[in-house]
Amino acid sequence: MTKKAFASSADLAEKAQTLEVLADGVYALTAEGDPNIGAIEGEDFLVCFEALATPVAAREWLAKLREHTGKPVRYLVLSHYHAVRVLGASAFDAEVIVAHENTRALVAERGKEDWASEFGRMPRLAKNAESVPGLTWPTLTFSDRLTIDLGGDRGDLVLQYCGRGHTEGDLVAWLPRQKILYAGDLVEAEAALYTGDAFHRDWSTSTLDRVAEFGAETLIGGRGGVSRGADAVDAAIAQTRHFLTTMLREVGAVRDAGGTLKQAFERTHAALVDQYGHWPIFEHCLPFDVSRLWDELGGIERPVVWTAERDREVWDQLQD
Repeated sequence: MTKKAFASSADLAEKAQTLEVLADGVYALTAEGDPNIGAIEGEDFLVCFEALATPVAAREWLAKLREHTGKPVRYLVLSHYHAVRVLGASAFDAEVIVAHENTRALVAERGKEDWASEFGRMPRLAKNAESVPGLTWPTLTFSDRLTIDLGGDRGDLVLQYCGRGHTEGDLVAWLPRQKILYAGDLVEAEAALYTGDAFHRDWSTSTLDRVAEFGAETLIGGRGGVSRGADAVDAAIAQTRHFLTTMLREVGAVRDAGGTLKQAFERTHAALVDQYGHWPIFEHCLPFDVSRLWDELGGIERPVVWTAERDREVWDQLQD
């Protein structure tokens, strides 16, 4: 059998980017399973959601956005701490960088290691990696909810913590007037879940329950296309939940039977591949997903820090 290329190291083809106007002054950029990014116009300012992996990549997004609006970026909102979401922040010249308080703590605890890990796993996203000036530090954090008045008759933007999920610090951005939800990596619409830093039991139950309670009619997940209409939103949440519950069932069964991590990976892969194997980054994510869930079910409450070296060790052990 041919050995699989490490993570996404062989995925070097550019993805077609699509900028969509979801409502007046509400934007999303999707890219065939690459990380999604968004923006919301206030009366005389912008709120941007996510920052991409490098300033060079972020400037390309901003050039597209500037075809629609020239308003300055007042707020840059980061859904969580992962490098490919945050290290392009300097390109935005934002007055305020907003994240959950747990995200700031995670940057301090493991930001440097995550930077090396993610750029090694996804080199194509690390466009002009030398342009990153350093770690991205939030300048405004919150614990539960933060509301931004968009001014004029534009209503509010609500930033909400829904509980532990993809990481310890995921937040979502909710536009109640338009019923549009930027869900970050708490929901993926036809893209595989990365759960290497996750809390699977919380995510698959109470956290996704809180996401569903918004009643969104448009949802932008972390990757994949925009979900339009209540049925499509419900389907994206249900697919995310099913991926997680399948993992919990299969890894748990192997653990309960006294099996090995390798057996857990093989059993989980077999259970998921027919339905999800064609989704972006499925083969990339699953070894890291199963490794984290194996730890979690074994009583390791918080995710072990991923380093470039640990990435390779887990990959070589499982994805051969």
